[in-house]
Amino acid sequence: MKLTDVANTRLVNQQIAKANFKTPKELVGWMGAMQAQDFTMAKWALGIRLPGSTEKLIEEAVNKGEILRTHVLRPTWHFVSAEDIKWMLELSAPHIKSGMKGRHKQLGLSEAILKKSRKIIEKLLATSEHLTREEIMSEFKKAKINVNENRSSHFMLMAEFDGLICSGKMKDGKQTYALLESRIPKTKTLDREEALTKLAQKYFISHGPATLQDFVWWSGLPVADARKAIEMIKSDFVSEKIDDKEYWLTNSTNISIKQKESVYLLPAYDEFLISYRDRDASLSLVDNKKTISNNGIFRPVILINGQVKGIWKRITKNDKVIIEVNLFQPQKKAIQQEIKKAAMLIGSFLNKKVEVVFLFALKF
Repeated sequence: MKLTDVANTRLVNQQIAKANFKTPKELVGWMGAMQAQDFTMAKWALGIRLPGSTEKLIEEAVNKGEILRTHVLRPTWHFVSAEDIKWMLELSAPHIKSGMKGRHKQLGLSEAILKKSRKIIEKLLATSEHLTREEIMSEFKKAKINVNENRSSHFMLMAEFDGLICSGKMKDGKQTYALLESRIPKTKTLDREEALTKLAQKYFISHGPATLQDFVWWSGLPVADARKAIEMIKSDFVSEKIDDKEYWLTNSTNISIKQKESVYLLPAYDEFLISYRDRDASLSLVDNKKTISNNGIFRPVILINGQVKGIWKRITKNDKVIIEVNLFQPQKKAIQQEIKKAAMLIGSFLNKKVEVVFLFALKF
């Protein structure tokens, strides 16, 4: 297996090159969790994997509670299916909460204050099902609770990690919060070993080939837990070595998959890049800084034959969307045409006309 095989196989397993699902719920369930830090871009992360889908379709899935946008795993914002959120929280929340104690001490967030904040949130959402953070924080201020210096984020984070709240319906373009129990179906409780097994299976089936270090990064689990999870599932997977790295992938995966010349406009923070600690299979060292900023901002990328070859930007104007393309190296005309076709898919997703602007002096 070569690094190009790794990239091409990931394209298939991540549903980019070969889409097998029809709904956001099915797709997110397959992926396990999908980073959703930038909500606008996160919707396209689903859209590009669901041919013919629209932004409205994704928002409807969020509003219905079929998929939830909440904090879990590393932790950051993720899309998670309603069926998976509870066991994922129970698995990852203790480790996350332990890591936040130092910051809470700096902010003066004692257990008593956090308990009081939980009661306020629970009481509010029991009577008003879908409230924005601003609406909830107005009640905190009435209760003389300091919400400055990012304390409001921590109050909401802790309520999420406690399994009290999750995303509610969109309101005037803003995310709301709702009680978790009102948004999810009754699900089977998993013990810790079952949850570790399930998380590892979801990750390596949908994101493989991937390494132990990749899984540690994506899951946020301690190394010992991640290693234990791989031990429990490895009979259903195969491993391949490239240099000193061991990649795990499903037995059914064909590592010699031949891809036609392909072009995709992936969103910022897409799983194809962000879900791996080591991104060498698709991103060269020389282009890394153009793609990922020093403070960890992942830009939208142009993927050509499994390799990051440029970045793009979206500018929305009324009924039109302008896609600004910035290629790292000149590309032949056939690739330029494929980039335009890929941009048209974004237009269809948004139900807008598309204008493509190349910022690079293109020659071949």
